[in-house]
Amino acid sequence: MNLPSKLIEDAVEQFASLPGIGRRTALRLVLSLLKNTTEEVEAFGNTFIDLRNKIGYCKTCHNISDTEICNICTNLNRDHSLVCVVENITDVIAIENTEQYNGIYHVLYGIISPMDGIGPADINASTLVERVKSDEIKEVIMALPSTMEGDTTIFYLSNKLKEFNIKISIIARGVAAGDDLEYIDEVTLGRSLVNRTVYNSATIK
Repeated sequence: MNLPSKLIEDAVEQFASLPGIGRRTALRLVLSLLKNTTEEVEAFGNTFIDLRNKIGYCKTCHNISDTEICNICTNLNRDHSLVCVVENITDVIAIENTEQYNGIYHVLYGIISPMDGIGPADINASTLVERVKSDEIKEVIMALPSTMEGDTTIFYLSNKLKEFNIKISIIARGVAAGDDLEYIDEVTLGRSLVNRTVYNSATIK
């Protein structure tokens, strides 16, 4: 793609570096921004600078938050005895959109994958154990991908939590094998949460 300006080319490269955006789409976005006023473009850019510099993570569940503790963890109307373990923030958003879940969360930021060099120390596993140990948690729902890596992570976490008097469950396997939660339709995901089953090592074989 031959562009008339090095500035436009650099801007296109930045947009095209984002997932799901090709160079043609990036060019349309850049040309659209050029139609805006200087103040509008500055506000656009400053929004993302503020996002990168000021965004934080909840000290309790590791969800993205503007405050020390996120609004889900501080919501007294939610069931704090029920914790849903997810891989990423996008899974929290997907589950919240189902409007079928009223508990709280624990975000791992990854799943165990020896092939990729990701072990238990690389995810938020130890803080989950500490939460179960110190909080009045009665059930932990493993809402992780139905992949070999997801199942490995569930097996590891369930072994770490088995000494505690809590129920460990997994979302119903109406979710197709290999699917990421963020791409599952809200009805299917909601039903998978509602119809979750008690976990044992044979459940996911």
